[in-house]
Amino acid sequence: MESTSVDDLEWTEVDHGTTRFRRMRLASAARDGAPAPDDGVGASLYELPGGARAWPYHYHAGNEEALYVLDGTGLVRGPADETERLAPGDFVLFPTGPEGAHRVVNDGDETLRYLVVSTMRDPDVTTYPDAEAVGVFAGSPPGGDGSARDRDTTGFYPRAERVEFWREVDDA
Repeated sequence: MESTSVDDLEWTEVDHGTTRFRRMRLASAARDGAPAPDDGVGASLYELPGGARAWPYHYHAGNEEALYVLDGTGLVRGPADETERLAPGDFVLFPTGPEGAHRVVNDGDETLRYLVVSTMRDPDVTTYPDAEAVGVFAGSPPGGDGSARDRDTTGFYPRAERVEFWREVDDA
């Protein structure tokens, strides 16, 4: 067993308009980059600057997430557009399914710093209600070490789109 220090790790950054944050994958680093075993643990440290938002409003079909606030304040949007104030020491559990829908928002000026811990079940489907879309992840769970090119299947699709499964196929 070896410890992992955030002082030895690098941040990755996401910047898409108001969705803007830094993330450090702690569990991945502790495993030396090896993928999490199915039902393993994922853990990431996040820094959300003032006025920014984290991942779009979403919930997972297969993975629970939990958030623990280290520094700063903000809001978490939950199901039915409920919002809850976040402050240091707060812990929020996001179960699977619509009752675990969430998005973290920093409505202040100071950086919001928090830890997210999750199960790492593969495959997973993530639903994005505001975008009326779903994300499909197989081969590495969302938040895992696998990139889109490493996964067996990955993509984002409109929820309303349907393909007729039993459509006729021309064998010629």
